[in-house]
Formats: sequence, structure tokens, C-alpha cells
Amino acid sequence: MNQTMSMYSLFKCLVSFHILAILLLIRSASSLNLTNDYLHHKCRVSQGKYLPGSQYEKDLNSIIRTAATDDFIDGFIHISNGEDINSTTIIFQCRGDSYKSKCVSCFSTAVAGFRSRCPRNKGGTIWYDQCFLDVNMINLHAPRRMNYENTFSMHNSNNVRGNTNSFNKKTTDFLHNLIVKADTTDVDGLNFLYYAAGELRLGEKTLYAMVQCAKDILSCKDCLKWSIRELSKCCDGKQGGRVLSTSCNLRYELYPFLRT
Repeated sequence: MNQTMSMYSLFKCLVSFHILAILLLIRSASSLNLTNDYLHHKCRVSQGKYLPGSQYEKDLNSIIRTAATDDFIDGFIHISNGEDINSTTIIFQCRGDSYKSKCVSCFSTAVAGFRSRCPRNKGGTIWYDQCFLDVNMINLHAPRRMNYENTFSMHNSNNVRGNTNSFNKKTTDFLHNLIVKADTTDVDGLNFLYYAAGELRLGEKTLYAMVQCAKDILSCKDCLKWSIRELSKCCDGKQGGRVLSTSCNLRYELYPFLRT
């Protein structure tokens, strides 16, 4: 009887531990705000629409299938199946902390979102928290120049308390420091990092930020510096803000939003 009770107690402890582990995992993910919410989209109306069963639809489906076979180790894809006009190009990138299986999932979400929000459009862009997808009927040869038109910004609805000028300057300076890190090469000196993230203590608060460039653009540093200047237009005195494009993006918040 005592042995039975002992085994039962052990079983209860294991079950309780398992439940606690799950709750802690959920709480951890929630505290990091690891969402993959839809953010924005733009359909390239000027490129027109394709007809069901057309060659463009076949080409688009083919290039999507090809992209889906990628292992997403570096979270970036730029592929085309033609030359100049009358081709299909896909550019896709995951946020720097979303890779492999998480990036694969975001690609599937982005493809479904593009088809839903830009039905039968030959081109368009869709952004989510953790990735963006760009579809174009023109072959966008690398290295690409900064696309100043295909951009948008968002901000946290809460205002900063206290000296907003000081907060804005410290945030801007911190983002510039991250640009230096993103615009350097890896340990082998072969590839640029194109991504940097960090945190900065501001009194009782902590500032979290990231910068990232698409891996096929001509100048990562120039793109991110332009994005920082855009912050002053959208996010002055805000507790969080971001500027996104198909060339680069940046974000800051007063709460953690990235995986370590």
C-alpha cells in the first residue's frame, strides 16, 4: 500500500512539473510578445492581374514551390525564373531571430496572405511581424537599390513619460550603434551580418531594438540611416516604433519582442 501511494505521489509530482513547465513556456513567449501578426500589404496594381490557368500563374506557383523547398537557414530568398519583364521574382526574408522551422512557417503564412489580400495580382508585398514577402513580375537583379516607395511605419500608441527629447536622442544613438554592428562582416570576414539587436538600460526602463537589411541590397548602412530619419516623422516621443520596407527595417520598444 505504501509503495502504491509513493508511486502515486511521484506521478502527481511529475504531472505537476510538466504542467508548470508548459505554463512557464507560455508565459515566456507571451512576455516576449512573439507574435506573427499581419502588419501591412501593398498590391502592385500597375502590374495587372493574371488569368486562371495562365502561364504567369504556372510560373508563380512553380517559383513558390521552389522557394518552399529551401531550408531557410539564413532566412532569406531571392529567386527569379525569367529575365527582366515577363518573369516572376520572389524576395522573402525572416526577422533575424526567426529561422528554420519558424521561418518556414512564416513563408507559408505570407504566401497565403498574399494570395488572399492581392488575389491574382502579378505583384505585391506583404509584411508580418516576423517576415516579409515580395512578389514581382520584373526580375529585380541583385544588388538592389533602396526602394523608397515601398515603405511604411508604425508606432506604439503609448507616449514616453518624461524628457522625450532625451529619449529620442538615446534611442537614435542606440540604433546608430546597432547599424555599425549590422554593417560588419561575420567572424570569417566573408559575409556581412545585415542584422543586429540589443538592449539599453534607461533608468528604470530598458530599451530593446533591432536593425536588419535584406541580404541583396546595395548599401545596408544607407538604408538604415534613412529609416532612422523616418522615425522622427512617425514616432517622436513614442514608446515604440518601426520603419519597414523590402530593403531594410528597424524597430524599438520598451519591452522585449525578440528571441535571444
